[in-house]
Amino acid sequence: MEETVRLQATVHGRVQGVGFRHFTMQRAGELGLAGYVKNRWNRTVEVVAEGNRESLEALVSHLHAGPRAANVTRVDSVWLPATGEFHDFGPRF
Repeated sequence: MEETVRLQATVHGRVQGVGFRHFTMQRAGELGLAGYVKNRWNRTVEVVAEGNRESLEALVSHLHAGPRAANVTRVDSVWLPATGEFHDFGPRF
C-alpha cells in the first residue's frame, strides 16, 4: 500500500482570473486527490492536496503548466505527512 502524503503548493504568476482553480480541480479529480485550491490576496494560488506521491508529483507538473491563459512563473512546493482531513477536492474562498 502506498503512503499518503500532503502537498502544499503556492503558484506564482498570472494565475488568477484565468480559470486556474477550475483547471486544478479537474486535474486533482482525475488524479484521485483530496484537498483544496484557493486564490490568495497576494495574487497567488494556494493548493493543498493529499494522495500518493506519484499522483501529487503529476499535479505539480500540471500546476507548472497551468491552463492556456495562465503564465506560471514559479511553483513553491512543501511535502508533509498527510492529515487525512480531506474527502474530496474543491475550491476554498
